[in-house]
Amino acid sequence: MKELLKMIRESVGFSQIQMSKELNVSFATINRWENGHAIPNKLAQEKIYEFSNNHSVNLYDLIIKNIINISSNINLDDNRMILYHGSKSGIKGKISPISRDKCDFGKGFYMGTLPEQPLTLICDFEESRFYIVSIDKRNLNSIEIATNIDWAMIIAYNRGRMNNIQNTKLYEKYENYLKNKDLAIGYIADDRMFNVIDNFFEGYITDLALINSLSALELGKQYVMLTQRGCDNIKIEKEIELSWLERKCLKEISAENRNKGVNFANEICKNYRREGRFFDEILNDAIKGEK
Repeated sequence: MKELLKMIRESVGFSQIQMSKELNVSFATINRWENGHAIPNKLAQEKIYEFSNNHSVNLYDLIIKNIINISSNINLDDNRMILYHGSKSGIKGKISPISRDKCDFGKGFYMGTLPEQPLTLICDFEESRFYIVSIDKRNLNSIEIATNIDWAMIIAYNRGRMNNIQNTKLYEKYENYLKNKDLAIGYIADDRMFNVIDNFFEGYITDLALINSLSALELGKQYVMLTQRGCDNIKIEKEIELSWLERKCLKEISAENRNKGVNFANEICKNYRREGRFFDEILNDAIKGEK
């Protein structure tokens, strides 16, 4: 947190003395915070939050920038890449593929190429931890899922949306799509995409509308370790405990993203009314193909 506090102060061009006067604390207190010798309590963080708002500081951008700065200072072994993971209560024990079954790509250990999505995912939880991790995917059996109908149908399968067409070739295709894979790589369905995907499953938009919306948002990718072999490849580079200040800001951004998702989904419905196929048409065609 010490780096973030310094970034907030410097973004408005204040000295430590100026900052201390505005927050009604001593110069020594500001100095200890920025040196990491002390952590502001909740009351002090509330004042810092108000200070940021009063001076039009984009706190969210600074939080992300701080994470990126920390990541860039990590010395990686050859062929390892940085990813991000959020945990609601922290990682305890061995990393394992133990997420909920109904996640996008099934049960696994989820990581992202961008810090934003895991940060907003865990911001409601006081015990949450944010992790900068690294992997080397060279010796893993991996698959990268393109931005096409396969991406949507894999999510449909893993969310139980295809159960009514079991024993069809289409169902079997996606049942086996990730079979024997250590690592699945595909675009993240974040808060903005959640409503669009639901609109597809509920029959309000077509597959073409869904894919076009995914491309338009330019979301980061998620890397999902599906096996213990894959999870054993993950190395935790940095564990970060989110402060009250950071979680407060991230909660507001998360709510904004959900609202943007609703508006974005509505726009997609207007712009792509009938191009492509609806989800129920895809499923019905699969059933007809078996007869």
